[in-house]
Amino acid sequence: MRYCENWEAIAKRYEEFWARENHDRPILSIRAPKAVPVCAAPKKQHATLRERWWDTQYQIEVENAYMQNTFYGCEAFPAYSPNLGPDFFAACFGCELEYGESTSWAISNMTDADVEAGKKLVMDRGNKYYQKMLEMTAAAVEDGRDKYLVGVTDIHPGADGLVSLRGPQQLCMDTVDHPELLSRGTMEMFEGFRTMYDELYTMTTKYQKGATNWMGIWHPGRWYVTSCDFSCMISPGMYEDFILEELQAELEFLDASVYHLDGPGALKHLDLLLEQPKLKGVQWVYGDGQPTASHWLGTLKKIQDAGKCIQVNVAPGELETMLQSLKPEGVMYNLYCSNEDEARQAVALAEKYQKKLH
Repeated sequence: MRYCENWEAIAKRYEEFWARENHDRPILSIRAPKAVPVCAAPKKQHATLRERWWDTQYQIEVENAYMQNTFYGCEAFPAYSPNLGPDFFAACFGCELEYGESTSWAISNMTDADVEAGKKLVMDRGNKYYQKMLEMTAAAVEDGRDKYLVGVTDIHPGADGLVSLRGPQQLCMDTVDHPELLSRGTMEMFEGFRTMYDELYTMTTKYQKGATNWMGIWHPGRWYVTSCDFSCMISPGMYEDFILEELQAELEFLDASVYHLDGPGALKHLDLLLEQPKLKGVQWVYGDGQPTASHWLGTLKKIQDAGKCIQVNVAPGELETMLQSLKPEGVMYNLYCSNEDEARQAVALAEKYQKKLH
């Protein structure tokens, strides 16, 4: 790859990660802005934020500039996952999206009458959002050939998809007033997820082997993130009643998955997640305003002791502590450094640690 000369060696490291056979050191994705930028970011005036988000060629130019101006250390690699925001998947079931500077959000449209009538949730392949994502992905695949990897877009099925259609407060009420919506609706949306993933995976593997996505991990087969941010609002019992069946369906469908466990409010579900034999790993997101990775060693060791892989963001100043505290097998640390010097120091520390193991 033009933007990643040692890709074959990096790919081998990720295969070791999934097998938990990286015995020398953890997988490390270290990124920082290059000390000397290679090119200028594109400049273009758009009449609306939506127009900017939907400008396929502009988004490709932005990503190319970002990748060329980024230092990638250890197992970090350049990739572009076309993106219309976290509620994109629900938009393919009929809701609209509103756009901000850096994210978009759903305008929930599922009414009480829809729920009471048992209206079936069916994804529309002709939907403007779905068609736009196909266009963006196809363009990225052609542009990225021999330059960077192309990832499958951000997809949130299950209860998170229902949150987008119904609204978080209303879906909380539905757990009591309309529990059948969660049991039925999550599985109906899963059918849409299967269709979408199959199509996007086929597209992205036109020139590349394997899959990646927003999490920044590569796998030689069909891998994707599993998650349920709505789980913070419900009990472990409700998770088993309303979430688990659809999660297990995703895990059966995919070759591999890492669960995105987002925030202390989701930790109450960790034991159940670790019991899932098809789940390969857990990404622990401690959240803004919370202590960083080295303060969660008990949680991380629990995940590791259960035989699962780990991904977690690590502050540069705590890298040495993390390298000393967890076994390396199946562990991945993400470091976002403020400058290239700091990133190179992190790479040097990793290399120093690696030598101690021989």
